[in-house]
Amino acid sequence: MYEINNAAVIGAGTMGLGIAGQLANCGVEVLLLDLPSAGKNRNAVCERAIERLLDETQPGLLHQKNLNRITVGNIEDDLHKLDKVDWIAEAVVERLDIKKDLYRRIDAVRKPGSIVSSNTSTIPISLLVEGMPESFQAEFAITHFFNPVRYMRLLELVQGEYTKQEVMDCLERFNEESMGKGIVVCQDTPGFLGNRVGVFAIQKALHTAFQMNLKPEEADAIFGRPMGIPKTGVFGLYDLIGIDLMNDVAKSLERILPERDVFHTVASEIPVMKRMINEGFIGNKGGKGGFYRQDNITAKETLDFDEFSYRPYNNDKPNIAIEAEIAGDFTRLLEGNDLHSIYAWEILSETLCYAASLVPEVNESLVAIDDAMKLGYNWIRGPFEMIDAIGTDQFVERLRKEGRNVPAFLATAVNKSFYRVLGDELQYLLADGRYRKLSRASGIARFSEKRRTLSSIYKNKCASYFILPDDIGLIEFHSKANTLDSHSMQLVEAAVSHASNQCRTLIIHNDAQHFSCGVNLEGVLDFIHREDFDGIDQFLHHFQQTCLSLRDSPIPVIAAPSGLSLGGGYEVVLHADKVIYHANSVTGLVESLVGVVPGGGGVKEILYRWIEEENNVEQGAWQAFMNIGYGKTARSPLEAAELCMFRSGIDDYVMNRDRLLYSAIRIGNAIKEDYVPRSRKKVAVAGPQVFEKMVAWLENAHHKGHLTPHDVTTGSQIAMIVTGGDIAQGIEVTEQHFLDLERKAFVHLAQTVETRARIKHMLEYGSPLRN
Repeated sequence: MYEINNAAVIGAGTMGLGIAGQLANCGVEVLLLDLPSAGKNRNAVCERAIERLLDETQPGLLHQKNLNRITVGNIEDDLHKLDKVDWIAEAVVERLDIKKDLYRRIDAVRKPGSIVSSNTSTIPISLLVEGMPESFQAEFAITHFFNPVRYMRLLELVQGEYTKQEVMDCLERFNEESMGKGIVVCQDTPGFLGNRVGVFAIQKALHTAFQMNLKPEEADAIFGRPMGIPKTGVFGLYDLIGIDLMNDVAKSLERILPERDVFHTVASEIPVMKRMINEGFIGNKGGKGGFYRQDNITAKETLDFDEFSYRPYNNDKPNIAIEAEIAGDFTRLLEGNDLHSIYAWEILSETLCYAASLVPEVNESLVAIDDAMKLGYNWIRGPFEMIDAIGTDQFVERLRKEGRNVPAFLATAVNKSFYRVLGDELQYLLADGRYRKLSRASGIARFSEKRRTLSSIYKNKCASYFILPDDIGLIEFHSKANTLDSHSMQLVEAAVSHASNQCRTLIIHNDAQHFSCGVNLEGVLDFIHREDFDGIDQFLHHFQQTCLSLRDSPIPVIAAPSGLSLGGGYEVVLHADKVIYHANSVTGLVESLVGVVPGGGGVKEILYRWIEEENNVEQGAWQAFMNIGYGKTARSPLEAAELCMFRSGIDDYVMNRDRLLYSAIRIGNAIKEDYVPRSRKKVAVAGPQVFEKMVAWLENAHHKGHLTPHDVTTGSQIAMIVTGGDIAQGIEVTEQHFLDLERKAFVHLAQTVETRARIKHMLEYGSPLRN
């Protein structure tokens, strides 16, 4: 029985460092080795690399304290330490000679029963282990992680001819449960699955855009969110990763893929990109810019290919892109005959056919390909789910009308679908035309799959309510970015009422990228434009009372968020009995950034928690004032604990987001039958004296240039709430008093020109306005 209790990573580059960081995140002691430095500090390479794990823009650690689990060294002085390591993960340069030399040195010192793996995606496993002892080959595999390792969910596993199944089982179990990865087992074929399909789609989108003479903004408006693909699009993605690096990735796949592979049709070098690389216009990392460049928040520019100079960015999206994104239906992109619809069809038809051509020769399971794209490239749907959404027969008919080749596996699905529901089972199509039940590992449950076998009890355009087996209710948000409005809260209200009588537990969860990005700001801005401030107050009052109904329900309420849980979305989470987070959950009350205050009970709840933490009313008020005033967010539950947004001993988290639903069900079932709803007792207020101190602090910070004038205005309203308004210090009030103050402050700020400007700026640019 193989077990991984400690590990070593060799190679402190981007991938190796990311693997080491994630090992530390899951509680494993890890040894990080690289080449020795020439100077006095022979471990300088690894020590410099470690600093990148603390990068504020994309931290590799759940908390800085996890750094204590990483020990650094070098492969000349410290290779002997591998004799105590269970798993040795190699992530060095993609050169076979260097890797094989390293393996010989590793095998000389590693302990029997240790596992060795390579992070490669371009070198066949048969070549990696050629000439190595049988004992080494038996304990060697490929573990292909995706960058950034902390955030990208996909891990591709490749088994060698002589690799023991017990080794593969151990790697799969450990990486799924502890490292939080979605596992796709791949055959030893070039590019495996994720990069083979993903890079093909990117290259197809790139080459077709140039062939059709589309501007980068036009292409990215289609090949982005409207298509169910990350918002960067193709040109934005090239800039993000690096035009030079993406160019190298395409070339490497071109070298290793068979001559007849369709990938070669989208691999040729594009002249303007060659010039960009030669002149240093390689994207975000280069400093000069790439396809886009941005000097500040509002001054984004686009490279004009004909003039090879930058022009103002065109923010006007094609109508079909807007319609598809609002509807959450990518098929709308394919309905027209205009240039942009043709562009969308060209990309999708080629990419989906390419994916279908890989079954069964490259992988026998279409589920593996769909998982690879969803977990490794953040697609909302996998290729075969997209074909089902289009309609298999319609898709094939259009291909045939155009005289296009139809892959054999795609032809097998004619008059069928790739996925089907039979009873309470979700099944998928095999290459021989039969169906097989879609089964996941123990503890894994994706609601996006489970939902297909259920019928909703209540549903509107923003949310749905279901009953799961064992009398468990589930609320799912499904609006754009899962923002909340009156429809969302009406559904929650109805679900709480129904579940209180029919269920033993109520879960709030969804399988989207983000749990909820907060209250719908477009709706708030509409209230402001109509000067319907009574309407704002009524909406907030209903929001508050609905959140209280979650907490006061006679059955336990479990929130299971992942991605962003911000603003109003996080206020919902704050009122659950227990919360099971994904390890990368981002939480916070960020309303001050748009010139308002949390109005759904968020200020009240954070204030109570800080008073309990500090055991002091005034200190608790100051902590809540700072947290909410600065709009502080936590990028993990470990960071959230320091902001009283994660309750140790009550809340919990999992490394794998596919375990959220199962864990929430387990927690709900474990709560005893004698469950009693918790309530908030009266609390003494900090009073006007503390309010005056807070206002003085705000004005002093403004005088020093740290805060803007409207920061002071917003902060003063937050101070008013957390100190209790005009109630004298020490007087006890109910939580309803703080809820009333939240609404009063929100409505007051909503009437200011500055708040209107902040909300409008956030909606247009996605970033705060400093006014």
